[in-house]
Amino acid sequence: MDRIVECVPNFSEGRDLDKIELIVGCFRGKKGVKLLDYSNDESHNRCVVTVVGEPEPLKNAILEAIGKAVELIDMTKHEGQHPRMGAIDVIPFIPIRNVTIEEADKLAKETAKEASEKFGLPFFLYEKSASSPHRENLAQVRKGQFEGMTEKMKDNQWKPDYGPDTIHKTAGVTAIGARMPLIAFNIKLDTNNLEIANKISKNIRHLSGGFRYCKAIGIELEDRGIVEVSMNLTDYTKTAIYRVFETVRMECRRYGVNILGSEIVGLVPMQALAETAEYYLGLEHFSMDQVLETRL
Repeated sequence: MDRIVECVPNFSEGRDLDKIELIVGCFRGKKGVKLLDYSNDESHNRCVVTVVGEPEPLKNAILEAIGKAVELIDMTKHEGQHPRMGAIDVIPFIPIRNVTIEEADKLAKETAKEASEKFGLPFFLYEKSASSPHRENLAQVRKGQFEGMTEKMKDNQWKPDYGPDTIHKTAGVTAIGARMPLIAFNIKLDTNNLEIANKISKNIRHLSGGFRYCKAIGIELEDRGIVEVSMNLTDYTKTAIYRVFETVRMECRRYGVNILGSEIVGLVPMQALAETAEYYLGLEHFSMDQVLETRL
């Protein structure tokens, strides 16, 4: 593939493996498209897919997956710890090679237009594609979630960019747009007190005066009897993993809790992990040229 775009669609299904396989199957065996990764989380009730491809074949695969999700996922019955407003909750397009952010934006808008016409699904443009500054932040777009979106969309400030003026009865509404690479990063705490996770999240997220490129919420993992600080790092070059991790560790002290571990959902740029290793190992004069894989 000469021109590569990455797409990381999030589907509101993390428990029914048969449904997940049917949705993910839309990305298999397609010329010009490569499925890199997918993972499901039962507590979040969410599946995150990472796929790359040339613009047109990738768009066609995404449209097929949207149709399958609309068919299989009923948001009126959906429950999970992660905020969500639609069966296909968010569809980001990320430029990877020989593609500009403007071209990724164009691809997002073409996909939204075609999907809204074909499936009757409303779309909000967000991030670099946002039609208005108040729509750039996904958390603001998704505020109210599926249950509150019907009322929210009565406000002229929240009319969708594509599709009908109200939610799809079972599939809700979708956010779509172009953005830079994002890292989904969760830190698990040795407590079941959700209030602690929420307080820590508030202190580190940008909307509350924290890190500029960090979005964070507290989430309860009922199956494990713990909570986590769930984050999206929207620009790892400016808000590093290790910096956020150490800040969360520091905030934990005031509540007498500890970090149990952390996880990255989906794929992560090698540079982000190398910078974290450089920090914790105290490496001197380190560069990415010393990473074996960069020489291959």
